[in-house]
Amino acid sequence: MAVTPATAVRPASHTQKRNVVRRWKPWLFLAPLLLLNLIVIITPSLLSVRYAFTDWTGIGAARFVGFANFQEMLGDSVFYRTLWNNVRWTLIFLTVPVLMGLLGAYLLSTIRRGQMLFRTLYFIPYVISSVVNAYIWKLILNPVFGIGPWLAERGIPWLNIRFFGRSDTSLYAVAFVDNWHFWGFLVVLYLAAMHAVDAELYEAARIEGANRWHEFWHVTIPGIRPTLVFTLLMIMIWSFLTFDYIYLLTSGGPAHSSEVLATLTYSTAFYSLRVGYATAIALTMTFFSALFVSMFVILRRLGWEV
Repeated sequence: MAVTPATAVRPASHTQKRNVVRRWKPWLFLAPLLLLNLIVIITPSLLSVRYAFTDWTGIGAARFVGFANFQEMLGDSVFYRTLWNNVRWTLIFLTVPVLMGLLGAYLLSTIRRGQMLFRTLYFIPYVISSVVNAYIWKLILNPVFGIGPWLAERGIPWLNIRFFGRSDTSLYAVAFVDNWHFWGFLVVLYLAAMHAVDAELYEAARIEGANRWHEFWHVTIPGIRPTLVFTLLMIMIWSFLTFDYIYLLTSGGPAHSSEVLATLTYSTAFYSLRVGYATAIALTMTFFSALFVSMFVILRRLGWEV
């Protein structure tokens, strides 16, 4: 039977239609999510860029002022103080919780019985609401009936300090509370990464005469490097976006001593009603976050396993 041109073309066109449907079907399923992101994230983000160049109170029409908000920000001493607080906060969380997490995970990795119990105990503070955590520590460090006055009555006065009410201790006190809630998360994360390290590497190190410190430094750290680098980069991003514990415990006070860029943005927008200037500060936060994300991309392109 001879094949006509029409019957020869039909299978090819049918295959093309199936390929088109197969290509566009994932986008049809993603369409609701993309639409939601467009409405909730992308559109407000683009509007915030616009409002950064305006003088706006949040009510009524916005007046275009060009780069005036950014010029004011670069000449504002409060902005530089909050930026320095963000830098100090970042340095604290790049060192203290990371070292505590590595030490806790390494010690737990040597435990064979009851390890799940310790994992759970370390992780509990992280899953408790930040509002609850902040209220607990407000009560513990209360200058009237907290642990400080209680110890002072028993002859130990050196902890009787208004930790959240003094400009020289407020930022570190809030960082202590946040670290208490955060470091258990790193313990669980690093412990999971340590369990993935090949046990034969430790056996080879012991044969070569390595002690526990050599094993940790030359086997464990290289073995968990992707997880370690990823957490360091995420901590840098989170540190420049931190808001909840500072707002809950001190609201940035006293005298901006614990103020960070996020709380300054909030107070400027909703208390001072300077939404345009607050948006300019928020864009600065976005710039620093993008800087850290670009570091992540550069490390990936350099061949790092992160």
